[in-house]
Amino acid sequence: MGTSWDAGPVVARVRAAAGSGGSEEAARVLADVLRADPEDRSARRELALLLAASGRWEEALPWCDEPGPGEGAPEPEPEPESEPEWLPEAVTVALERGDFPLAEACALLFARLRWGSSDPAVRSVVPLSVPKLRHDIDQMRHLRRLGVLGAEYEQVIDSYRAVHERLVLGGPDAREPLDTDANRSIAPTYNRLLHVRDTPRVARALSRRWDPTGVEDQYMANAPGVVTVDDFLTEEALEELYRFCLESTVWFGNRYDHGRLGSLMQDGFVCPLLTQIAEELRDALPRLIGDRYPLRQIWGFKCGPDVPADVTTHADFAAVNVNFWITPDAANADEHSGGLVVHDVDAPLSWGFDSYNGRQDLIRPFLRSRQARSITIPYRRNRAVIFNSDLFHASDAVRFRPGYENLRINVTMLYGDREEELHHPRLSGPVTAGLRPAWRSAAFSRTRARV
Repeated sequence: MGTSWDAGPVVARVRAAAGSGGSEEAARVLADVLRADPEDRSARRELALLLAASGRWEEALPWCDEPGPGEGAPEPEPEPESEPEWLPEAVTVALERGDFPLAEACALLFARLRWGSSDPAVRSVVPLSVPKLRHDIDQMRHLRRLGVLGAEYEQVIDSYRAVHERLVLGGPDAREPLDTDANRSIAPTYNRLLHVRDTPRVARALSRRWDPTGVEDQYMANAPGVVTVDDFLTEEALEELYRFCLESTVWFGNRYDHGRLGSLMQDGFVCPLLTQIAEELRDALPRLIGDRYPLRQIWGFKCGPDVPADVTTHADFAAVNVNFWITPDAANADEHSGGLVVHDVDAPLSWGFDSYNGRQDLIRPFLRSRQARSITIPYRRNRAVIFNSDLFHASDAVRFRPGYENLRINVTMLYGDREEELHHPRLSGPVTAGLRPAWRSAAFSRTRARV
């Protein structure tokens, strides 16, 4: 298999050296190559990944940038694969191969490039919002109590509070750009990767209290394909992952209604424990996931204390969705709610991503026309819902108690591609002839073509 970032004899030599002599020997080979040609793109990328895999982030970051033109040469037109966006592309390829450590290193490198800079201009893509400011204030206070952030953050928190008090006058969902004079005091820290909790692998991530073979049998025998699993993770894995979500400042996605915050692998929502869970799931469910459906993405969401039901009914781009909850049950004020609603109707393959992932004006009439029935799974800590990812689904009403540690946290792992789901016949009929599934980005399509 070849890609834009690992093709050619240089990488073959590096990987051979790493196999025989370890990372130090591989680094020596790369140093020789880069002394001869400092602009060798493959060698630069490989060195960045090698350093990242060793945890040497500050040394790795400069090698992620593409070399500029020689002296006197005109500036070339930017090419998609020559931008730092090669790192998300590398994540995709690594996941395709099941190389979870490489995928993790690539994702964290990209997160550090995008969100680690102290330059506000790099991070201004995410606007200020009242819910995110409130979350960040509470998270910094939490990290101060733990001693993770120093005393200098007391003044930072005061600055955030002042901005929050001004912005909330515009309403609970008020938003504005970061790059205004009024927000200058928080610009150096807002949307910044201030801390990612070290969360290594554990002895075992998946609990032995559930039967993987029984889960597979139930999923494949019963349309439309929805299985609930309690006691999903071991106690150690559950608590470590909860702490990762509380402590890691990776919650940059705030474009969602009702104060929900999200984070993807490329935002820093990745750690050895998360990839261990993904790997153990693949191995525990060989018929359901196995080698057939590579991991495509991991994300997390935080929300609360109150979110109405059915905020956005949607489908996802994958074949199999594994969704699980990690906030303690004591935070939930309504034990019958707070979970997931899954409909027994899937998104037509002829619909593009923007349609099946958010067009309520199309989705709701479609569900009515299909006389969709729904399955409601109440919230429970350490409960997983494994289902056909192409089924329309939505969060149920959330009524959680106030407090930072009480925010409802769910984790989602997506496996495979929606058009390749083989376990259930198309509930909404086959794809329309001549229409290609449209959820993939152009970058992903280029990557798949090379694999």
